[in-house]
Amino acid sequence: MMKSLTDRFGRWLGPYAALWITLIVGGFLIITLALLGAEVYQSVVAKDGVAGLDQPALELAKQYRNPGVDAVVTAFTNIGGGIGMPIMTSILVAWLTYTSRSWRPLILVGGAAVVSLTATTVGKTLMGRTRPQHTDAVPPFEFSPSFPSGHTLNTTVVIGVVVYLMCLQMAKIWIRASVIASGALFIIAMGLSRVFLGHHWMTDVMAAWLLGLAWVGIVILAHQLFHTIRRRAHAGPAPTFEHPALTPGNETPENGQGSHKAGNGSGGGEPTPG
Repeated sequence: MMKSLTDRFGRWLGPYAALWITLIVGGFLIITLALLGAEVYQSVVAKDGVAGLDQPALELAKQYRNPGVDAVVTAFTNIGGGIGMPIMTSILVAWLTYTSRSWRPLILVGGAAVVSLTATTVGKTLMGRTRPQHTDAVPPFEFSPSFPSGHTLNTTVVIGVVVYLMCLQMAKIWIRASVIASGALFIIAMGLSRVFLGHHWMTDVMAAWLLGLAWVGIVILAHQLFHTIRRRAHAGPAPTFEHPALTPGNETPENGQGSHKAGNGSGGGEPTPG
């Protein structure tokens, strides 16, 4: 029994070792970057070095506010909040998992989101930056620290990874370009909505964009490294529900439906997009 469990664990972990290692190391790097970035940012803010950007951006936003626009922007920004974002993420991950017939969307989006939330918490706790005054904001008001913008950071990470996974399943260039453009517009709009409503300073949003894009880049690197290692090992296509991960000496799937040894028809092609 113990040997069987060990073998099963080894078969699952082996092909994903590079993926997990890169995600873990990258996650620590992103959290460290949040710490260092917060320290540098605090020094800059203390010297009023960003006053030329934050206050003018807030004043510009206030000029375009009216009850109708405020309601629409508030409804939109709630999508990136503590209730809207988990719901949207669950729907997107469920769809990607079903269409790709793989667990990778769950692993990549879930892992990316955990690090994003951690970086947000670390940055807010360390900085403790005060949000714009309530007199300059649109209700409902928020009271947590301002830096970085959690809505912006988490949206950048989740949508960025989802866009990447969707593009892997799209064959036509114009469809990929449309998906990328739509994702970018959504991320930009989410960040600007936080400034428009007076819930964040512009520099909170800009920092969140940069931190989020850096983490998305690491997640994509991990996934590409995973595929590269599988190709070099001639391990066949990436694992799916129907074709679990195989390792040398265990080329027969558990369902007993035949062999997928390296070098046969299924092992010589490109990895299944995931």
